[in-house]
Order: sequence, then structure tokens, then C-alpha cells
Amino acid sequence: MSTSDDFPTAAASIDHAITAFREGQPVLVHDAADREGETDLIYPAGAVTPEAVARMRNDAGGLVCVALADSVAATFDLPFAQELLDHPTAADHELGYDERSSFSLTVNHRDTYTGITDEDRALTITALADAAADPADFDFAGSFRSPGHVHLLRAAPGLLADRKGHTELGIALAEAAGLPSAVVVCEMLDDETGLARSPADAREYAAEHDLVYVEGRDLVEQLG
Repeated sequence: MSTSDDFPTAAASIDHAITAFREGQPVLVHDAADREGETDLIYPAGAVTPEAVARMRNDAGGLVCVALADSVAATFDLPFAQELLDHPTAADHELGYDERSSFSLTVNHRDTYTGITDEDRALTITALADAAADPADFDFAGSFRSPGHVHLLRAAPGLLADRKGHTELGIALAEAAGLPSAVVVCEMLDDETGLARSPADAREYAAEHDLVYVEGRDLVEQLG
């Protein structure tokens, strides 16, 4: 028979997620069935290693992106990508799940070679965490070049009060854990269906690997 311990409360789940994140562990976050309907594997950027990049490639399979808080992005004068594009494809950029995309520039650390290897991307990502930790004194252009292989995402100014995407959910989790406002998000995809991994399958993966799974609505409720 199941006990109450088998079904932790939303508050307990978020507490577990914050603790895990603070310890450098990834957390699985499902945004909402009526939004993207995707579960992202989210890491604190400062804890990403080449092995973590390999895990995102092999176990998640989506796009490896680094989300930055709006204030951090503003300090580095990072625009939304749509604002930079002078091409018809950037017009009427309607999304079925939100009002806009969070995509900004793509970058590589200047010490990388191609920028795409696990080691290169881990270097770029951890340097972005350093940048977010002390943006006022960080030479962004001196450390990174564009275009690159790590996609940057710019969070909404009011985080979860403005937008409830994985960008904002991840940054809210980092801030609750007392970490720099830089997180890595990577969508978990299903090899068999070619679609997003279902919440049930994502929960199973989390249980198999002793990771925390949380629902976006619980993060919004507890941290919004």
C-alpha cells in the first residue's frame, strides 16, 4: 500500500529540487500540458561538466541552452535574437505556446576550438555562470565570441510573474538555491515517438537516476 511519503507535497518537492540544485545536481522540470508540454533537464550552469553535456546529448536530446536573468543579460547588452534579424522569417513570429521566444545570441568561449565538443561547451557554460555571478566586472565580449554553439536565453524581467517558460522556471530555481542566475536547459525527447518525453516517462527517468522531478505549476506556486 502506498503511503503519504510516496507522494510528497508540492512544497516538499520544491524543497528537494532546491537542495539538489544547490548541490549541483540536475532537476527535471515539466512546464505545463497547455504550454510546451515538455520536461527539461535543468542544471546550474556552474556545475556543468563535459559528462553533463554528454548526458544532455544522450539522455535528453534537445537543444543545450543557457538561460540568464534579465538583469544579467541587460548588463551584457544581450538582445533577443528576433530583434537582430533583418529577414522576413523574423516577421509575424507567432508561437503556439507563448507570446515570444527567449532566444538571444549564440556564443563560444574564446578558449574553445570548434565550440561543439563536450569539453568546449562545458567551458563555455561554466564561464557563463562566472559571468552571471559578477556581471558588472565581467568582460563578456573579451571572454566570448558569436556566433557559437551555446544558445543564450534571456529571462523575462519579472520571471514567473511575466512568463512561465523553462527559462524563467530555471532561473527562479537557481535564485532560490542562492546560485548565480545562469542555468542550462535541455528538452527531453522520446526516441520512439519523436516527440517530447511524456511526464510519466520523465518521472521514471528521474526515479531511475535518483533525480528530482517537479511540475512547473508547483515552482510557480512556491517561488512565483
